[in-house]
Amino acid sequence: MTDDKQARGTASYLFEAGMLKRAKRQGWWIAGVKDPESIAEHSFRTGVIGAVLAMMEGADPAKVALLCLFHDTQETRVSDIPHISRRYLTAASNERVTADQVSAAHPAVVAGLQALVEEYENAENLEVTVAHDADKLECLIQAVEYREQGYRNVQPWIDSSLGSLKTESAHALAEAALTMTSLEWQKVYLA
Repeated sequence: MTDDKQARGTASYLFEAGMLKRAKRQGWWIAGVKDPESIAEHSFRTGVIGAVLAMMEGADPAKVALLCLFHDTQETRVSDIPHISRRYLTAASNERVTADQVSAAHPAVVAGLQALVEEYENAENLEVTVAHDADKLECLIQAVEYREQGYRNVQPWIDSSLGSLKTESAHALAEAALTMTSLEWQKVYLA
């Protein structure tokens, strides 16, 4: 049973999560992208990629998609800090930010989201490995799309993402993505 205070606390978290639809990913500005994707757009495709990778790797697709969906929700409070900025800034841990974000929510939401973020940040299991690969693969695919749009400075994002991948399936998908255009999917249906 949810009391009014818990319902309001949970609804507050949902409103806060909506901010991710308006918050732009910061690193792409460094590459010169004028209107970069939002954090929510990144998280959505990361979840899709995560579920697909999980299917290919024999991991739990629902668990991986859930890990991916919540992996950047803390950025409503600490923003999307580009890697170069991390050299100069120390942000609160994602676990701490999540604890603050859900502190007034329903107890099951508090426990569930804190456990999920704790697992994503600290566990070493197949689902977490796949979720991390999904995050990097989404960045690589986004960089390929930006490169097609004429943004030439995205190669470092492609290189670092490719170098971070752990699973065989993520490597295979990355190599395929690097040899395609972003519209190649239409050929299947237009042929």
